[in-house]
Amino acid sequence: MSAPSSLKEVYLDEMKDLWSANDQMIKTVKELGGHAGDPKLKQMLEHSIGGIQKHTDILKNLIQQNGGESEPEYCKGMEGLVTEAKKHGIEEAPSDAKLRDVVIIAQYQRMSHYGLAGFGSAAAYAKALGRSEDEQKLKQAVAEIYKGDEIASQLAESLEHVAA
Repeated sequence: MSAPSSLKEVYLDEMKDLWSANDQMIKTVKELGGHAGDPKLKQMLEHSIGGIQKHTDILKNLIQQNGGESEPEYCKGMEGLVTEAKKHGIEEAPSDAKLRDVVIIAQYQRMSHYGLAGFGSAAAYAKALGRSEDEQKLKQAVAEIYKGDEIASQLAESLEHVAA
């Protein structure tokens, strides 16, 4: 991949990076869900997988509509977040189930926040390019990710009291 020479190329690169990030996150969220103890946390993680896949489908569609190659560009940023999530939430996770759940939520939120930044940037690029329909789809994804983050935070707060 050579350096982008236009905002449209930056826009496409951002979406391809997000596609890869989402693919990596889905796999990791599935693994984390298998180690979660709280039924509400398990449900939240399972539900989020559908949302992440929905957002990936939006990305694929927008990339095609904008004439980009229909393949992700490997995201090293998410790779680091995934490595940390597996380390803290699985490999070196606390043995206490409630405490482990709090750690899993924190790792999930770190990965989600990466997506928030990327989808927000992509929406801004779409707006600058005059792609208002793209912008709305990307902003909707941002709103959905924020809602999931809010639910995760509420769940973490309830679990923190139990773990304390």
